[in-house]
Amino acid sequence: MAPVIERAGSSSRTGLLLAAHGERRPDAGNEGVFRIAEALAGRGLEVAVGFISGVPSVREALQTLVADRILVYPLFAANGYFTRDRLVQILEEANKAGRSVEMLTPLGLDPGLPHVVMQQALGAAHEHELTPAACTVILLAHGSQRNPASRQSTEELARALERHGVFRKVEVAFLEEQPSLDDTAAALAGPAVVVGVFSGEGLHGARDAPGLVARLGRRDVVFAGIMGTAPGIADLVAQAVAARQAT
Repeated sequence: MAPVIERAGSSSRTGLLLAAHGERRPDAGNEGVFRIAEALAGRGLEVAVGFISGVPSVREALQTLVADRILVYPLFAANGYFTRDRLVQILEEANKAGRSVEMLTPLGLDPGLPHVVMQQALGAAHEHELTPAACTVILLAHGSQRNPASRQSTEELARALERHGVFRKVEVAFLEEQPSLDDTAAALAGPAVVVGVFSGEGLHGARDAPGLVARLGRRDVVFAGIMGTAPGIADLVAQAVAARQAT
């Protein structure tokens, strides 16, 4: 798929680059990111998609945008290495024309994300005839032994969901640190909805997360999908762009 989804014309003053990690697996199309871009392009934005690991690259995507000012929305679950360091480095190297390239808040820290995730969890609960007030939400994230960013953003998201008071409780689990999903689920009494705190359909979001839920063998623990493909993500990006354009 071509890296430019739609161009608002050469007179466009602001372009949007959706930057994601991506996945190089032969069967990985990264379709979720392109769906977000298409929804945003329909609102008159010049939009391009670029991946750190995947096609098109962030560099290629940036070069297709014609606007003088580029806003970069990182579709990442946390403000970790890839957002703070690697993406910044790639953009600096690719910005040969010296345009204004501004980084927006990553998806995982977007203030509107808790509402989107809550609606996603509610949809899964209703689909499986689970009562939210008697149900636990488990946020399953990557985690890291070396960098606390994933844990910190996941725990902050959990606290935000708890403040809504819709579900019985909100717990966290991680792939690469404790507690694991097995441990978190084992300590629960009653049904649970698992939301994958992943921004894209890479190995972790597309395979690991649903596979771990299935391995629990519990009919009362259901998988709601990953947050990056939840309805409402395009709206979050559009709001972030509008807020920055207004400054």
